[in-house]
Amino acid sequence: MSIHHLIVFVFAGLAGCDKNKPPVVTLPTNLVTSITTNGGLVDIQATAENANFYTVTFYHNNDSTVVETTDGHAAHTFTATGTYAIKTCAHTTYTDFIQKTDNVIVNISGGTSGAPTTGYSTPNSYANYSLVWSDEFNGTSLSSDWTFDLGTGSGGWGNNELQYYTNQNYSLNGGYLEITAKNQSFNSQLYTSTRMKTQGIKSWKYGRIDIRAAIPYGQGIWPALWMLGDNISTSGWPACGEIDVMELIGGAGANDRTVYGTAHWSDNGTHAQYGNSSTLPSGKFADQFHVFSIIWTQNSITWLRDDVVYNTLDITPANLSEFQEKFFLIFNVAVGGNWPGNPDATTAFPQTMYVDYVRVFQ
Repeated sequence: MSIHHLIVFVFAGLAGCDKNKPPVVTLPTNLVTSITTNGGLVDIQATAENANFYTVTFYHNNDSTVVETTDGHAAHTFTATGTYAIKTCAHTTYTDFIQKTDNVIVNISGGTSGAPTTGYSTPNSYANYSLVWSDEFNGTSLSSDWTFDLGTGSGGWGNNELQYYTNQNYSLNGGYLEITAKNQSFNSQLYTSTRMKTQGIKSWKYGRIDIRAAIPYGQGIWPALWMLGDNISTSGWPACGEIDVMELIGGAGANDRTVYGTAHWSDNGTHAQYGNSSTLPSGKFADQFHVFSIIWTQNSITWLRDDVVYNTLDITPANLSEFQEKFFLIFNVAVGGNWPGNPDATTAFPQTMYVDYVRVFQ
C-alpha cells in the first residue's frame, strides 16, 4: 500500500507542476512612434502589433512623468528649452513589454525667433553608428568648426547668382542657426546672404548625416545643404565631387514643397549628375522642420527626407571615385541664378533658413 501511495503522490506532484507552469506570453512587435512638438507641448502616437496597452515616460531633469494609454497616444508639456528623452513601452502585461527611446528637441523661444515650433526630428543615436561630430547651434557664438565664403564668387558662384555673401547674415537664436537672405544693396549687388562651410576644418568619408532645418521659400530663393570634396582646390569642380543633401528652388506650383537630392561628378572630363526629388503633399518646407539625410557607404549614397528614402546612387563604378574621398559641409541661401531664376514681385524678403542641428554618424 505504501508503494502505491508513493507512486500516486509522485504523479500527482508532476501533474501539479504542469498545471502551474506560466502561460507562454506573446510580446508585442513592430513598435513605432510618431512625435510632434509645438513649443513645449510634445505629442506622441505609438503603434505596435499585439499590444494591450502602452506606457510613455517623459524624462525631465531628474524627474519623470509616466502616462498609461490604451490607444498609444500621450502628451506632455515641458517648461524649458532642451533635449528630452521619451521612453515608450508596448505591453502585453505590466511585466511583459518591448520598448524604445526617442530624443526630442523642445524649443521655447520666447518669441525672439521666427522658427517653426513643429516638425520632424531624428534620434541622436543609431544602432551600429557612433556620433562623431555634431553642431546643435546652442549658445550665442558659432563653433570654430565653421568658416565663410565671401563675395560673389566667379560668375555668381558659377550660377549667375545675385547675392553678395557676407559673414553678417547669420545668427544663433533660441538654439537655431539662422541664415537670412536680404534685399539689401551691398558692393554693387542687390542682395546679401551667408554661405558657411567646414572646409579645411572638418570633413568626412562615409556615414549618416542628418540635418534638421526649416527651408525658406519664394521665387528666386535657393537654399542648399550640401557637400564638396576636400580636393576642390586642386582638382576643381566637378572632379572633386558634390553631394547635395538638400536643395530647394522656391516659387509657384510645387516648388516651395519640393526638395532635391543630387550628386555631381566628372565622367572622364564631362560633368555628370544623378538625382531625384521629394515633394510634400501640401504646404511648404518653410512651415515645419524636416530632417534631410544621406546614408553614405563605399557602395552607395542614399537620400532621405524625414527617414523616407527617395534617391539612391550606386558609387561602385570607377568613374564615381570622387565619392570614395572626404567631403566638407556647406550651408547657404542663394538668391537668383540659372536654376531658380530671379526674384519677382511675389518674393518676400527677408528669407531665413533655420537649422536646428547637423549630426554626423559613422
